[in-house]
Amino acid sequence: MELLPIEPMESLAAPLPTPLERLQLPPALSGAAGSNRAPATATRIAAADDLAAVTAWLARYADSPATVSAYRREVERLLLWAVLQLGKPLSSLTHEDLLVYERFLADPQPAARWVLAGSKKLGRHHPDWRPFAGPLSPASVRHALVILNTLFAWLTEAGYLAGNPLALARRRRAPAKARITRYLSHELWDVVKETIETMPGTTDTATERERLHAARCRWLLTVLYLGGLRAAEVTGTAMGAFFCRRDAQGVERWWLEVTGKGNKTRLVPATDELIAELARYRRTHGLAPTPQPGETRPLLLAVIGQEHRARGLSRGALHLILKEVFGLAAARLRARGPGWEAQAAVLASASAHWLRHTAGSHMTDRQVDLRYVRDNFGHWSISTTSAYLHSEEDARHEATQARHRIGWGPHKKEGA
Repeated sequence: MELLPIEPMESLAAPLPTPLERLQLPPALSGAAGSNRAPATATRIAAADDLAAVTAWLARYADSPATVSAYRREVERLLLWAVLQLGKPLSSLTHEDLLVYERFLADPQPAARWVLAGSKKLGRHHPDWRPFAGPLSPASVRHALVILNTLFAWLTEAGYLAGNPLALARRRRAPAKARITRYLSHELWDVVKETIETMPGTTDTATERERLHAARCRWLLTVLYLGGLRAAEVTGTAMGAFFCRRDAQGVERWWLEVTGKGNKTRLVPATDELIAELARYRRTHGLAPTPQPGETRPLLLAVIGQEHRARGLSRGALHLILKEVFGLAAARLRARGPGWEAQAAVLASASAHWLRHTAGSHMTDRQVDLRYVRDNFGHWSISTTSAYLHSEEDARHEATQARHRIGWGPHKKEGA
């Protein structure tokens, strides 16, 4: 759909948003003559308009599909808002425009133009696709502006823009070092394992599909926890990535080669327990206990049809499996009584990345060297890994509670 030049308006007569990859802008809105464009002699990229410049910026993150998706979403929203709501190209936006946009993110109006109707997620080619699922939380608004600041800073450094309109934003004090909070305690993790062990597929009367599904759930939770893998790493890794080699003492050790965030390859120790679970999972599909070198069969298999098993599962399907498991575990807790509702709500909110954080937290609880956790997880810095040191915080809480008191005396009634 080609967007016609429009005046700033709130009317729904204006064109509806179009995904970035299909967006075509008329010359007046293309940014070829944006008011914040740097002189042509200063540019260090070949982009002649805003769409080309944004594409060049996104291409820098091509080795991380999750990052590209998140960054594209934010720049897409801003660019569409600029041309549809303001009638301005992205390269003409001012600091004042972005203050208005910040408020817009918290309440995208008119909703019929910007917000998806209903809760069902639609594909980007669907005519009812919209850039928003609803208003953004304050934290999500801040995150969006951080991403956009990165965009504007890079376009300025590349000589495409004369200046970064977000650089004038009020500086906020840097937050304290983030701590991981979205993880499962040892107690909640035990509930999840109990849930897996009692799934319908584990009974003698289970159907073939139930049996394969239960085996897949157990294997998925195992590899996420013991390997500390990301969801994309599970769906993007083949069985042949497991390999065995002898160490200096002649001991055979299994490893899993994973290519993760930033296209960084790392070796994850495949413990005896993990290899035993791999063999158990493969046997349910009638496969040899250990994979062959170079085997292309996916790490996580579909339960229907050989052709589906060869392709493996998508990240969306993986997340649906985990949501089912966590939902069952939450129901298991709720059955204990009203006092477990808060803990059940925690389980119901869990995701694949919670399991990665759970694995890291439990490893540090068991005094695994932080350097080893860092390398197992593929962190760039040990400061990232140190966020899993919850035991230090717990000790600080215990010491404060035991030794730091105000000591009010017994309460006396007035006039007593």
